[in-house]
Amino acid sequence: MRLGLQKLTLLDYPGVVACTVFTGGCNFRCPFCHNASLVASGDAGLISKNEVLDFLRRRAGILDGVCITGGEPLLHAETLDLATEIKTLGYKLKLDTNGSFPERLEKAINAGLVDYVAMDIKNSPAKYGMTAGNESVLPQVERSVELLKNCRVPFEFRTTVTGNLHEKSDFTAIGQWLQDVPKYFIQPFLASDEVLVPSGDYPVSQEQLEDFLTEVRKFIPGAEIRGH
Repeated sequence: MRLGLQKLTLLDYPGVVACTVFTGGCNFRCPFCHNASLVASGDAGLISKNEVLDFLRRRAGILDGVCITGGEPLLHAETLDLATEIKTLGYKLKLDTNGSFPERLEKAINAGLVDYVAMDIKNSPAKYGMTAGNESVLPQVERSVELLKNCRVPFEFRTTVTGNLHEKSDFTAIGQWLQDVPKYFIQPFLASDEVLVPSGDYPVSQEQLEDFLTEVRKFIPGAEIRGH
C-alpha cells in the first residue's frame, strides 16, 4: 500500500497538532469529489508504510496525532495494521471514513485503534446511492451510523453540501436519521481542479447553508456550518 503524507495539519484533527496520511482508492464515486485522481487510484502513490512510520518516529514529541483519510481508508485491510503501528508509537489517531465498511470500523474501535472518527453522511437515505455513486452501500452506512452512536469513541458526522444534489427536505431526513448526535457539520462544496464530474452545478450559497442548518437543527440542536 502506497500512501500520501501531509506533514502538518492544524485542521484535520480537531484540537490536535497532527499529520495526515492519505490512502488511495474508494468504493464511492461522488460526482463532487475533489480528489478524483486519489479516488480512482488503488494507492496514493507517494511513499511506503515504512516511510510514514519512520517519519512519525522522527516527529515524536512534535506531533500529537495522525489523521488517516482517503479515498476510503477502510477499503484496505492493511489500514488496520498501519493504525496498530501508529498507536504503538504513542500517537492519537483520527479516522475519516464513508462508513461503508462497518466490520472493519467496529474492529478498529474494539481494538482501541481510533481516538476519533469522522464519518461522511452523503445525503438523505432516499438519495444516498445517487449521491455516493454506489447504489448498494446504504445498509452498510446505516450500520456504521448505529455503531458510532452506541460506542464510546468521540465522533462526528458531516455532510458536504452541493447546490444540485441537496435540498431542504434532505436535511429533514438526515436530522431524523441521526437524531441528537453530539457533533454534526454541514460544509460547502469546495471547487477543485480534480472534481470527479466537473460539469455539475455544485456551488452552494451561504443562504442555502443557513436554511439547511436551520432545518437540521430541529433534530440536531448542536449542528454547525464548517468551512464557509
